[in-house]
Amino acid sequence: MDNENRDLAKLLPVLPMLVELGASRHVTATAEALGIPQSTVSRTLARASEVVGTPLVLRKGRGVELTPAALALIPRAAEAMETLRDGLAQAREQSGKQFGRVQVAFQHTFGEVALPVLIRAFTQIHPGVAFDLQQGSRAHCLDLLATGSADLALVAPPPAPTRTTGSEVLYSEPLKLVVSNGHPLAGSSGVRLDAVRDEPFIMLEPGYGMHSIVESLCRRAGFRPRVAFQGQDLHTVRGLVAAGLGIALAPPERFAAQASPGGGLGWCEVEILWPSAQRDVGLVWRNRADAPAPATRFRDMVLDEGRELLQMARR
Repeated sequence: MDNENRDLAKLLPVLPMLVELGASRHVTATAEALGIPQSTVSRTLARASEVVGTPLVLRKGRGVELTPAALALIPRAAEAMETLRDGLAQAREQSGKQFGRVQVAFQHTFGEVALPVLIRAFTQIHPGVAFDLQQGSRAHCLDLLATGSADLALVAPPPAPTRTTGSEVLYSEPLKLVVSNGHPLAGSSGVRLDAVRDEPFIMLEPGYGMHSIVESLCRRAGFRPRVAFQGQDLHTVRGLVAAGLGIALAPPERFAAQASPGGGLGWCEVEILWPSAQRDVGLVWRNRADAPAPATRFRDMVLDEGRELLQMARR
């Protein structure tokens, strides 16, 4: 092996690091993205600089400044990485199997039934595909999608399609009034929402889809909710309701017991007769010509079969 090939062999393992450094311009952020110690990044960059024959980075405050040599090398490293990904995908396709990863952001409430049902159906066909799952508020999920940290987002309600994003409603689910077992409405066959206008409401924080949905429903009923507590998940909201600290609006609970044995704390759901109370659950994706193939296949399966799969799961 001649010297030039030896230099290339030394640089090949560094390509992912160079590409990440070019995006973040920060050694710490590069280390976190790659899941390796910062000291490893620093040592590897030093060895790469020796191969190139000139420094690739210069310290500048808390970050680094890329040298002209790095600016010349990093775009080529990115091209090499992309070419290698294409080659790997083609090689794997020869086996007749699908590989790769799909990054999905989803709101907390969809982690119990909706998302597992969709992933199970997909992995039965493509067992080689892995999933990276990130959960949080609706706003957080859409931010992950916008920044490229997620390929798809499962949120409620889905935003309207735009030039850069697509979206479709998969299903709608009713919303119920949640009250404690000791509340006067417990056991009621139904109630108008304006009948509880003076009650303290327990809601999810702003940024969560249910927060805006509840505010909108209350506006339609002619009042603004008086918020007593705000939380980050519906389990906490229901727990506060069970303690008699207020009422809430939420989708039907599937698994949790609604009352504890012996007449302890508990809650129950009451149908909302007016206004019509429901939330739309949908899939959102970025319109990209270079979208990863596994993500595109998962999106297409969800749009083609997801409604039927979710309908059967909710029966």
